[in-house]
Amino acid sequence: MSSSVIVYTSSGCPHCHKVKEQLQEWGLAYEERNVSEVKEYFEELQAKRIFGTPATYIGGKPVLGFQPEKMKQRLEAAGIAIGGGSAAEGGAAAQGAADHSDAAGQPLTASGAEASQGSGSDSGNTLFGSVTADVLDRVYDLVVIGAGPAGASAAVYSARGRLSTLVIDKAPAAGTLATTHKIANYPGVRKEVTGLELVTEMQQHAHDFGASFVRSQVLSVDFSNPELKLLQLPEGTIRAKSVFIAVGAKAPGSKIKGEEEFTGRGVSYCSTCDAAFYQDRVVVVVGDNEEAIHEATALAKFGREVRLLVPGSTVKVPEEDLDEFAKLPNVQIYYKHRVKEIAGDESVDRVIVNTPEAGEQAWDVDGVFLYLAGMKPGTSFLGNAVELEEDGYVKVDELLRTSVDGVFAGGDARRTPIKQAVVSAADGCIAALGADQFINGRTKLRPQYA
Repeated sequence: MSSSVIVYTSSGCPHCHKVKEQLQEWGLAYEERNVSEVKEYFEELQAKRIFGTPATYIGGKPVLGFQPEKMKQRLEAAGIAIGGGSAAEGGAAAQGAADHSDAAGQPLTASGAEASQGSGSDSGNTLFGSVTADVLDRVYDLVVIGAGPAGASAAVYSARGRLSTLVIDKAPAAGTLATTHKIANYPGVRKEVTGLELVTEMQQHAHDFGASFVRSQVLSVDFSNPELKLLQLPEGTIRAKSVFIAVGAKAPGSKIKGEEEFTGRGVSYCSTCDAAFYQDRVVVVVGDNEEAIHEATALAKFGREVRLLVPGSTVKVPEEDLDEFAKLPNVQIYYKHRVKEIAGDESVDRVIVNTPEAGEQAWDVDGVFLYLAGMKPGTSFLGNAVELEEDGYVKVDELLRTSVDGVFAGGDARRTPIKQAVVSAADGCIAALGADQFINGRTKLRPQYA
């Protein structure tokens, strides 16, 4: 079977899911080729000098990563109308790939995890509605800004406590947890799942208790009226008795020269998705955090040589973890080394590195994996409505109360000792119980035991 749209995917790849979701939303048929399950597809991408997923071929030309606008341009150039496809073809193609994988042997991903396309992802597509007149007409007991683990957990507790609850998120599949490739340590979830699967289950849990979810962006807030909080959306004004700020954090927008140009052609952000492309190759990993160490460890199972470039003089992980990593025979750690430029012809073949001893050097490499720190809370829309720290985190007390009565903040919107989904989920519980206390005039928090 041939198709005008072919999507090369890999198991556990969140951006692959986003590409397929976008094509389905546009009503377009596509053929899926999972490189983790079918060796032939893996080799096809390598032959094209593409070393990452997703890679979407539209009319024979690739779009690397998740780039909806570029996908639209390719569709227009190929004469493919959005809304003119058939979901059946995509399903048949996916089934064909599954049939083919039976003879392909073991998956090629670093984790060895099987693809998981469960019902959780489908429910996430329909959970978030539009902002309707009915939504704008209501006064909600609690409005949650952000649908990640903190926001979803708060919605579970508030809706379970019979507070009318609205959750607002502008991009539910793009949060930090939703784009995490693999979760294996969330309490009570014994199997490995993607972050998107986990957060979708949380959201569905809240929805089952009666919470409502809408896809929109909070542009500004007005907390000057102690009785009624106002949230300005493009569609109108949302009114709430209490608010939980759970917007999370995002990476800064600055890019290394050549990073965008070579994404999918030697630049990657996901070892689970792309490590197998670098079998017996030389790879650079850039970062100083736990994620960088974890991803470099996974890459060491494939690459001939893995070089960890640490921008500063320390790595922000427990000493025993760093020692364990340093014992691997094919890894090398370079402190105070920064990548200035990523270069190559059709794909990455070198990086320009600023070194403390010799200045700029050109290193011959086959791939670059980037895990740079610098997450910033997405709180700029708050203005001066609540007190913020200098770097944008919301100031809260031990019960997550902000400087405004009835307004709470948690998850990555506040400063925490460590960024973990379970910590954010706990924040959501505290905030929801705090909102219940505030709305009902209680003297203390009332826990939920059932």
